[in-house]
Amino acid sequence: MTEISMAGPAIDADGAAALIGPLTDIVAKAGAAILAVSRSSMQIEGKADGSPVTEADMAADRVIAEGLAKLIPQLPTLSEERTHLAQRPYKDSFFLIDPLDGTQEFVAGREEFTVNLALVTRGEPLLGIVGAPALGLIWRGVVGRGAERLLITKDGETRAAQSIRTRPHPGHAAPWIVTVSRSHGDKRTEAFIADRPGAVRQILGSAVKFCRVAEGGADIYPRLSPTCEWDVAAGHAVVTAAGGKVTDSKGAALRFGEAREGFLIPEFIAWGDPAVAERN
Repeated sequence: MTEISMAGPAIDADGAAALIGPLTDIVAKAGAAILAVSRSSMQIEGKADGSPVTEADMAADRVIAEGLAKLIPQLPTLSEERTHLAQRPYKDSFFLIDPLDGTQEFVAGREEFTVNLALVTRGEPLLGIVGAPALGLIWRGVVGRGAERLLITKDGETRAAQSIRTRPHPGHAAPWIVTVSRSHGDKRTEAFIADRPGAVRQILGSAVKFCRVAEGGADIYPRLSPTCEWDVAAGHAVVTAAGGKVTDSKGAALRFGEAREGFLIPEFIAWGDPAVAERN
């Protein structure tokens, strides 16, 4: 049985480190469940906000729900597919999940979709796992304990863990490398990028954008328009564990699990180099 260090009902870094192995297995199995769904014949429905939900979303959510119920049933869970069960605010620790981030990418036949799982303690993401099953990769990290990238098979077997870190910004000698969404552009984000002349855009889907920053392949991921907590929390933890920082546009920390309408994060910027974040 996994030994969990807790401060009262809140899981700390020791407890998160003990959980990351079995949680990675759950994410890997959820990814395999997504890959098992035929994109050409699957059912696609529309949510109230117009976004799609597929058989694959629900299959991954079932795998995660069952896995967490066996692993640590006492901890609350907030999943994008089960928001009606949310009991906010979450004062201590809870799991925050997007079973299939990048559903539009998945439906379009692209490979940039992810399974996002975060452990949030007292409003801050402490552990994050981002699985990209079609890319054969998982990124994971515990804040204060480092981050790594793993290879994953289509059957959900993980192997070959490699430590990752964000990169120092090269300064005026090189342009900013910025990860941006393929599907969700907005004027504020474009203006932010335009303030960095010569910025090179990496156009990607899902939480892969966070992971490129975490592994040192990009300098920054800005999104200055609203998105949901489950889209952000796992990537937030991975970037932070890898040495980066995630803030709002004024440099303030983000908060998760509070009673915010629509589960929305108004804006965020993921910085690879925290020193640059403090100067901007």
